[in-house]
Amino acid sequence: MNDIFRNTWPDYDPGRYFCELTRKRPGAGPVPDWLIQRLGRIGLDALRARASAAETELIDLGVTFTVYSDATAIDRILPFDCIPRVLTAGEWDLLERACIQRVAALNAFLGDIYGPGHIVRDGVIPAELVYGNSNYRPEMKDFPVPHGTYVHVCGIDIIRDEFGDFRVLEDNARTPSGVSYVIENRHLMLRTFPDLMAGIKLLPVDDYGRRLRAAMTEIAPGGDDDPQVVLLSPGIYNSAYFEHVFLAREMGVPLVVGADLVVENERVYMRTISGLRRVHTIYRRLNDDFLDPAVFRPDSMLGVRGLISAWKAGNVAIANAVGTGVADDKAVYAYMPRIIKYYLGEEALIQNVETHICREAEGLQYTLDNLHKLVTKPVGESGGYGITIGPRASKEELDVARASILADPGNWISQPMIGLSVAPTLAEEGIGPRHLDLRPFIVTGKESWVLPGGLTRVAMKRGSLIVNSSQGGGSKDTWVLADDFGQGDGA
Repeated sequence: MNDIFRNTWPDYDPGRYFCELTRKRPGAGPVPDWLIQRLGRIGLDALRARASAAETELIDLGVTFTVYSDATAIDRILPFDCIPRVLTAGEWDLLERACIQRVAALNAFLGDIYGPGHIVRDGVIPAELVYGNSNYRPEMKDFPVPHGTYVHVCGIDIIRDEFGDFRVLEDNARTPSGVSYVIENRHLMLRTFPDLMAGIKLLPVDDYGRRLRAAMTEIAPGGDDDPQVVLLSPGIYNSAYFEHVFLAREMGVPLVVGADLVVENERVYMRTISGLRRVHTIYRRLNDDFLDPAVFRPDSMLGVRGLISAWKAGNVAIANAVGTGVADDKAVYAYMPRIIKYYLGEEALIQNVETHICREAEGLQYTLDNLHKLVTKPVGESGGYGITIGPRASKEELDVARASILADPGNWISQPMIGLSVAPTLAEEGIGPRHLDLRPFIVTGKESWVLPGGLTRVAMKRGSLIVNSSQGGGSKDTWVLADDFGQGDGA
């Protein structure tokens, strides 16, 4: 362990896990000793006091998400850890290029499966996995989208293993959430820990709203010099409603619900106090099923009747495109290295976690034979729900998982349990190691741009590997150093 860190917090012990702040990073610059020194000068008591003030500020600002159970809906803040996660310039260069590569392959894949279907005919991916996928939308068949971009906003979940190597854990190509916390976390650090950040050369995160609006403008139907962009939300009861409000403000566009929009003559209009106003691009935070009751769920009260007809007529753009859920299916994920090679002629810059597909006989048998060693996941769930961590599960939990897999093998994948990297985190016992992941956000119009850093999610419970906010996870500010040292004076 780094001598400076050992002298500052002698009881900190990451064990066998790769520690983001105290271990040498493969292929990157030095560990930022100056951050450890500055944290030491602040001291544990002051860190606790400032962290408490920061959480109070989050409550006052309404920076919350909603957790639903069978009986209640509770608004919570996303627990904030005040010790930042640091990525060197070299690490970020790899992550940025890998994210752009992956999104390019995802868009090529979606354009193909909703078009000629070469990848299926060439036997690279099974037809059933694509055309039998619950997220495949036949309505999208042979319907081209501007610039070939289906996934305009993508969140890619990336972890680091025991050796410090990055691995892609999951793709989120439908309506990825969490970017608001990236920006709010940075603002919170600037207000609460100015001495920790003074003189540090970091890549900024404040450009996201402008970049997102620019991408939405690029896909708007032609003929208007100032196209109207709106953000379509399910409404105030959605768990990510704070983020919808935040992003609409950052983009400088109206936040609307389905009832605010109407389709006339295959054009979409927004109701305003001065009458109807034409809408050109809709950034939707609403699942496919609820978008248009004339096409999908007829009982939907959240969408806009006639929206898909207006879209197909070329009179409005929708981001992300309908049908992108095929691209973030956990079974399709297993084929992503092959998909990247097929469309781009390149090896994946960051590899997947090894994945066994239970719909395939070999993957099913391997999973059942090694259930106690593996993490099993339902392909259609998100938020950490339905996961069984074999090495930590009871016999009863393993029996339930086995029965669920046998009942519907196509709904399951399995992966080895990865020893997620850890980072120093302010905890009850003081400064303790907690597991974490990273979700960079990629915005694509004509070209792709990656928000520097992304959302670092951290498992606040000691020993937990579940970083999802719905399961008690928190977040850290993610610092991307502008160069491999971060500052000039080394202090």
